[in-house]
Amino acid sequence: MNKSLFKLTPLAAIIGIISSSMAINSMADEQTEIEEVVAYGSPIYDSQAAAVDAKRSAGNTLDIISADTIGRFPDQNLADSIGRLPGVAIERDQGQARYINFRGAPFRYTKIAIDGIDVPGAENGRVPRFDSFPSTITSRIEANKAVLPSMPGDTISGYVNVITFDPFSKEGLSLAADIGAGKQELGDGDIEKYSLRAGWSNDSIGIVAFGSHNKRDQITDNREYDLEKNDAGELVVNSLEYRNYKVQREDNAWGGRVEYRGDDVLKRVYFNTLYSEFIDNEERNQFVFDFLSPVAGVKADDQAVSISRLLEDGTYKNSTRTHTLGAEFQTNNWKLMPSVTLTKTKFDMFLPIPRSVGGGVSDGVTASYDVSDIEDPILTLSSPLAGINYAATIGIPYTQLLDNEETKLRFDAETPIMVMGNDATLSLGTQYDQRTARGHVASFALDTTGIASLDINSFNTGKTWSSNTTNSIDGTYYDNAGVLDAWQATGALNNQTIADSDKIQIDESVLAAYGMADIRTTWGSVIAGARVERTDYSSEGTIEGRKIKEEDNFVNVLPAVHINVDLAEDVKWRNSVTTGVSRPNYDEWRAAVAVSASDKTARGGNPQLNAEESVGFDTSVEWYFAPASLISAAAFYRTIDNVIYADSTTVDGGRYLSSAAGEEWTYTGFVNGSDGKLQGLELNALVSLREWIDGPLGGFGVSTNVTLLDSDFKTASKETKQLPGTSDTVFNASVFYEAGGVSARVNYQYRDEWVSPIEDPDEVWGEQQRVDMSVSYDLPWEMDGGYASVYVNANNLTNETDNRYAENGTINQSESYGRSYLAGVRINY
Repeated sequence: MNKSLFKLTPLAAIIGIISSSMAINSMADEQTEIEEVVAYGSPIYDSQAAAVDAKRSAGNTLDIISADTIGRFPDQNLADSIGRLPGVAIERDQGQARYINFRGAPFRYTKIAIDGIDVPGAENGRVPRFDSFPSTITSRIEANKAVLPSMPGDTISGYVNVITFDPFSKEGLSLAADIGAGKQELGDGDIEKYSLRAGWSNDSIGIVAFGSHNKRDQITDNREYDLEKNDAGELVVNSLEYRNYKVQREDNAWGGRVEYRGDDVLKRVYFNTLYSEFIDNEERNQFVFDFLSPVAGVKADDQAVSISRLLEDGTYKNSTRTHTLGAEFQTNNWKLMPSVTLTKTKFDMFLPIPRSVGGGVSDGVTASYDVSDIEDPILTLSSPLAGINYAATIGIPYTQLLDNEETKLRFDAETPIMVMGNDATLSLGTQYDQRTARGHVASFALDTTGIASLDINSFNTGKTWSSNTTNSIDGTYYDNAGVLDAWQATGALNNQTIADSDKIQIDESVLAAYGMADIRTTWGSVIAGARVERTDYSSEGTIEGRKIKEEDNFVNVLPAVHINVDLAEDVKWRNSVTTGVSRPNYDEWRAAVAVSASDKTARGGNPQLNAEESVGFDTSVEWYFAPASLISAAAFYRTIDNVIYADSTTVDGGRYLSSAAGEEWTYTGFVNGSDGKLQGLELNALVSLREWIDGPLGGFGVSTNVTLLDSDFKTASKETKQLPGTSDTVFNASVFYEAGGVSARVNYQYRDEWVSPIEDPDEVWGEQQRVDMSVSYDLPWEMDGGYASVYVNANNLTNETDNRYAENGTINQSESYGRSYLAGVRINY
């Protein structure tokens, strides 16, 4: 294993040209602008002070992350950045942050917006994957925990608004760049990171353009298990899987803003554009060892075994493209803000898998195993793995596709008013979203002809796996790309037909209107209002060759009240009552179903699902005892009706075939539960010693938060289960230091076990922890107002292994991917 920390690319040789720190903006909500803070001498302190001030001034409960704070953490994407906030936990895929569980809720309960415009998810039509949005394009992040009526209604747990760069943040020419290179320790994979932002503005015109590219090559060392326990409590090993993934992950983003600002009726007109994409190129080398007569015990010798070999050279890709044209007019006392947004998202998965089966059985090959260390199982064969003969090879191309298109028309207006002698702002607005979704869920076909003509053994490179655990089977890499090319040359991959039962064809429109008043009093403030949303949708599908179309509409009335009391000059007490809705995603809502009249079964989507509905209560006390310091405690409670989950339930067969009316069928898919609840307690502290200590020791500070959570709901059969995504405990802690141009952070993240709906709703992820570190130095050179800093990031310093567990309590998967290191330079002018 190559232990080198990093190898700098030639571009990194420009270290030391210019030195600076980032200019940041913070704001309380969509209606309130916070004065921008430009931090040069103390970027961490000044950024935290700006974020604390924005949180303090907000009319609702929120947390803010500034651009400089993002840049000085070793974050790979926005999920990493947001995961450092109180009450937020991360769901990872092969070590990389993918989704966030906002206040321990399922990730579907969080809405994401770009510059105040909510965007659909590429993968399921609802929730964007946060790993498709790099941190470097971001000016700030606003994480709203108690939502306002001006925000979309489908925000049960939180509304995350990602603000890109404002061209007027600096007059004249501005430039920012980040160039980095590094290594993934396991497999000695390369990491590269580039971003560039350039802007120009005068009194009336502002232009900014930005681009970002991140790529990493990594090895994921994976073991999967099929285990159970007998009546005596002894472990029984049914099968062991050895997997090794060669992964290249890449995210790219580019976009910009053009804005004109006037001083008459037309205050501004702007055009925003953003494209972001996530690409996962994955080569899988997998061997499955199925024991023909499983025995009890953690050790066994000379067991009859069937061996399968699975190879793959596949791709996951999702992208989001959004354009917004908007304006702001001031007429009499009214501010009018119309906008139109066009958004396209796409998710495309292609996983072609040649599977060779029946190895070892006819040749009398046996296997011995020792699973005493369950994260490092040892399996040895009586004959070399490379010489195994397989009875047959079949081709299994898995594909998934979803194209979403959305047109959004929005009109907001506000005016100052008086309420009972108090200054107030009245806000009114309407929004219309028209969406179409076309594609299909994960589907596969079988090829028994083209793939059978290939000699798979000839593609064995003989190169031994890079592995964190013991490669006791002597696994070697295959030329997976070569196998795919040869398979495609046979023409067999061009004939895949998607089953009608897997297709998605949904049209949806949401018409919303809201009104709210923001009232400022001598003792605090009150924001009160309501949002009304009407949803119309149609879902087309096929059942037994018969075209069907399901249509429905429903209306949600979503009131909200926020009361903020100034208990003292530096102490706030916040109380909120909010409501929200979470509509089914497009996989769940599709009308397509596969049925078997003989078996009385149906499997597929459920267009009759009800949207989840929530009522939430929040209360918090916040003590702002210094400009960049605070201590807060918050409690929250959510009731959630119509909880959507995957299950099997009994239905009337007449739903699918008129001739089966009155028959009891088993439907497997998505159903509504009831009586959901989510409650928790958040404790948060941010302390900078600079307020009390002069000199070098004053550069130290700490940020720490802990969230205690509890959730459950009742299934259709009245069984009590935990909401997916809920860990009982989430903990974050950072120790930072800033003095003499040096900025350093060590960050620790922890969450205990939780249920994840990503692959198996009964699968439990084990507890996870991470230790990351970032050190940067502001170079003592200045050139015409330009500055530069150099940095080193280190991720997963403790080399963690992530485990998952089956419903029976036994481990079913463990994976590790090693440490990673990145070094680079940031430039700002």
